[in-house]
Parts: sequence; structure tokens; C-alpha cells
Amino acid sequence: MDFSFTPEQLAIRDNVAKLCTRFDAQYWLERDRAGHFPHDFHSAIAAAGWLGIAMPQEFGGAGLGITEAALMMQAISQSGAGFSGASSVHMNIFGLNPVVVYGTAQQKKRWLPPLIRGEEKACFAVTEPDAGLNTARTKTAAWRDGDRYLLRGQKIWISTAQVAAKMLILARTSAAEGGRATGGLSLFYTDLDRRYVEVREIEKMGRHAVDSNMLFIEELPVPVDDRIGEEGKGFDYLLHGLNPERILIAAEAVGLGRAALARAVAYANERIVFDRPIGQNQAIQHPLARCWMELEAADLMVFKAAGLYDRGEPCGAEANAAKYLAAEACFRACEQAMLAHGGMGYAKEYHIERFLREAMIPRLAPVSPQLILCFIAEKVLGLPKSY
Repeated sequence: MDFSFTPEQLAIRDNVAKLCTRFDAQYWLERDRAGHFPHDFHSAIAAAGWLGIAMPQEFGGAGLGITEAALMMQAISQSGAGFSGASSVHMNIFGLNPVVVYGTAQQKKRWLPPLIRGEEKACFAVTEPDAGLNTARTKTAAWRDGDRYLLRGQKIWISTAQVAAKMLILARTSAAEGGRATGGLSLFYTDLDRRYVEVREIEKMGRHAVDSNMLFIEELPVPVDDRIGEEGKGFDYLLHGLNPERILIAAEAVGLGRAALARAVAYANERIVFDRPIGQNQAIQHPLARCWMELEAADLMVFKAAGLYDRGEPCGAEANAAKYLAAEACFRACEQAMLAHGGMGYAKEYHIERFLREAMIPRLAPVSPQLILCFIAEKVLGLPKSY
């Protein structure tokens, strides 16, 4: 079993990391303070061709896999950009995978190039206030009206909706079919037309540079041509984006954890107390050493899952495990970095408090740790379904 990356994959990681040096920790601190979307960072990533890393070459992408995309997103997060940087481009990398897999040639030609070039931004509109993780309870309704659908409903925790021109949205077009609770759901990629959609930003704990929102949709007209695949099969199509999303979130979490750990190690070597660097004390050394091991172990699961996905093999258990392990390792690394810094970790200029706030994101989204444990218990261990 080979755990090494190819020279081409390492070059991707190194080139993305080099680009990120133009956007240092101070840049992200300022964006976090102001709450401004990092348009210049997004444009730089697009100009370098990275937004299309996992998109087909015929539409301007690089035609690479989720392994390469995970390396890219991890490098962004690890640069100090954290989830603010990663989330600003995250949707472009995985979100339109259902279009790549199930979209018509005309839809791909219409939708993918402007996304890859960075001319359009998109948001992922699935979660609803009353349904949460229970997607089968989706209430946003879409009904046929000639050559269009009309959509009405609400979505919540929709990232980048303040700046997005497009949205991938799941809506119910009919009652559940064939005894499948997820039947009757359809998937659309369409304009986020603000004449019909109120976008209301949610004030939140961290990642202020990338907005999170509630959407209030009132009879949004959606052309039939904006429906992906067959009516009523949207949930099945959506699954082709969920495992890549978990893998990329996990890669980003490892990157953020490593960024925090690097700052903690540097501070522990520099900070002198009682005439010796605090890093000489085992009470500082041991927690940081444990964080390194946990991050490395999570990283192995990330790229195991990515490799399985790229080979077309089942990877649901591995993708969920990667997200769980990486989120926990990231949080502990950020927490220990804060403790190693002592009081200075609480100061914004050291960036650790920003990292710690963002470390909560992968623990909460896109799926809860509890539901991952339920999934592993049922699907891997064969235990009875508990929910």
C-alpha cells in the first residue's frame, strides 16, 4: 500500500500554497473583522485555474479527482485562511458534481464554464429550518407551470448566498414515491433571483468573511431546463455531491488543525518563562504531540476516502469517518494551541482565537457527529437503526 502522492499531486499542493502566501493571516483577520467576502482571493484562485480542478476538461476544468481537490483545499486552509478561505471556493469544487454526473451536455456547457472561470458564484440550498439533517422532510415545494416550475419554501445555513448568482436547490415536486421517503424530490440549478428570494444573513460565531443565510422563496420561476435529470430523483443525484463534500471538509479541517499546531509550536519555542522555553515542558509538549498524531491519522482517512471515490468504489463509511476524525482532531489542535499560548491565545493578533471559532464548523456541518456515529453503527457494524 502506497501512502505517497505523485509529483504532480505534490506540485498542486505546493502551487496552491504559494498562491496563498499573497493572502496572509493578517488579510484573513481583516476579512474576519469586517465580514467582507474575499473577492480578490476568489478571483486569484479562479485566475490560476484551480476552481475547475475536479471539473471536466472539455468545459475548462482540469479533469482531476477529489484527491487533488482535497490537496488543494487542505493547502488553502493550512495557509492560515482556514474555513474563511476554504468556504469561499468550496462550493465551486464539489457542488456541481450532480451536474457533471447527471446534467445534459447543454446544461454542462451552460453552467460549468462561468463557474470555473470565477465569473459566477453558487450556493448549495438544501438544508431547511424544520428538516435539518432529515432531508426526507424537505418542504420547499416546486410545481409545474407550463415550461417552468414555481418554487416556494425556506432554506437555512446557506453559505455565500449574499454574493451568489446561482443556487443548487432541492425541492419537493411530488409526494414520496414507492415507499421511499426521499422520493419525489427534484434537484435544480438556477438563478438566485432576488425579486423572488429574500436572502437574510445569520449573525454567527466565526467565519465572518463568508456569509451564512436564510432564504425565503416566494414563487421563484425556474425553467424546466434548469432541472437536473428526472423529476423526483433529485435526492439520488444529490448523493453524488455529499461524499466529496465530506472529504473536502475533512481535508480543510486537517489543514486548519495543522495551521494552529504550527503556530503553537512556534510560540512554545519562543516563549520564555522561568528562564526556559515553555516548549521544554512536557505539559506543553505532550498535548501538541498528541494533536500531531491525531491530525496525521485523520489525514490518512481523508485520502483513503478520496482514493476510493476517485476509483469509483463505495466510500460512504470512509468519507463520514474522515469528516468525524478530522473535525475532532482539528478542534483539539486549535484548543491546545489556545492553551499553549495562554492569555495571548485570546488576542486576535495571534490568530488562534479565530482558528478556534472556525474549528467548530466541521464539528457541526455538513452532518453532525452523532449522525455519523449512527451511520457507522448501522451501515458498517450492522447494528439496528436507531433513528
